[in-house]
Amino acid sequence: MKELNKSALFNGSCFAILTTAFSFSIRAGILPQLGQEFGLSAEQLGFINSMWFLGMPISMIIGGLVYHSFGPKNIMTVAFIAHTLGIVLTIYASGYTGLLVSTLFIGFGNGCTEAACNPMIADMYSGNKMNKMLNRFHMWFPGGILLGSLISFVMTDFGISWENQMWLIMVPTVIYAVLFFGKSFPEPKVEGANSLLENFKAMISPLYLFLFVCMSLTAISEFGPNQWVSVVLSSSGAEPMIILALTTGLMAVGRYFAGPVVANFGQTGVLLISALLATIGIYMFSTVTGQMAYLAAVIFAIGICYFWPVMVGAVAQRVPLSSALGMSVIGGVGMFSTAIFQPIIGGWIDSSTAENMSQGLSGEALELAAGQDTLQKMVIFPVILILLFTILFFWQRNSTSTKEMLEQ
Repeated sequence: MKELNKSALFNGSCFAILTTAFSFSIRAGILPQLGQEFGLSAEQLGFINSMWFLGMPISMIIGGLVYHSFGPKNIMTVAFIAHTLGIVLTIYASGYTGLLVSTLFIGFGNGCTEAACNPMIADMYSGNKMNKMLNRFHMWFPGGILLGSLISFVMTDFGISWENQMWLIMVPTVIYAVLFFGKSFPEPKVEGANSLLENFKAMISPLYLFLFVCMSLTAISEFGPNQWVSVVLSSSGAEPMIILALTTGLMAVGRYFAGPVVANFGQTGVLLISALLATIGIYMFSTVTGQMAYLAAVIFAIGICYFWPVMVGAVAQRVPLSSALGMSVIGGVGMFSTAIFQPIIGGWIDSSTAENMSQGLSGEALELAAGQDTLQKMVIFPVILILLFTILFFWQRNSTSTKEMLEQ
């Protein structure tokens, strides 16, 4: 077997997740143009967006199931084909159905990236180095969203067509394909990890099931407020685009420097502190207006930036026999949780709007009051996580995996 080129494999992974981020932000940026050109309603645009979230967890779980039999190299080949088909089919779509199918392909490619790259990075590195590299890998999701959003904004402002913006997503797609081409991929570093039976046994352990529940709440704590904060803040005197830049920019920086943070506080310590900061940030979003909203964005970003990569790292470190399947399922439950809770949050907004309207509020005052009421309800997610991560902290304080991580 050839010697591993860890640098090329890791850089290829980063460009693959950058493709995911570009597909998220650029597609969001061109939605108004798609709606206008194809005569689509807001509901139809919403269904097109939902295909992105549907394709991703499906391929994540399938990829986890076949990771050891089909291999990460082949999974990333499927990712490249799906991304390319999704981009090309979007550009040449003739209507609503074509956009649904093309977005599903892109979501499927994104899920393949998560399914292949998370366990591959976990197999290439160990201990705190693994946590550092997983965080640096996931840094490119918020960083890519920020970069893609700014590029789409500028290109739209200059009248550049949505088709040309979609072609831009092919740039990181081609780069990751070139970086992965001809490379050897790592073997599982834990004996028995390539057995689906052992994977399933590990996944019904109390610790994995506990992390499964935690992931459903960390995901909605991150993505729930992010989906609605811009709507709320647009009526509060703060600039939503600056809030987006602050949040995603700080998340990217925080993940880049995650190594020493996790080394000093440990996985469980980082998760507990993150839950505390996320609670404070969301509560501030629900109460402040104007300039204070930017401080809320800073606290919220620091709170949520480590949730996803550290949760994936905790599965790899503490339930290693769950292997690629365990990491893929834990990511999948995060995406499904986001999808499940969105209509619930929407219902909170509707009921709060009706209640505040009955009290005589209207216009921006009504939108602000309903939005802040809803964000106050969302505080319950990280509050529950404070309790759960406190339990996890003391449960895992003397675990073998914690001691090994601190020694490396």
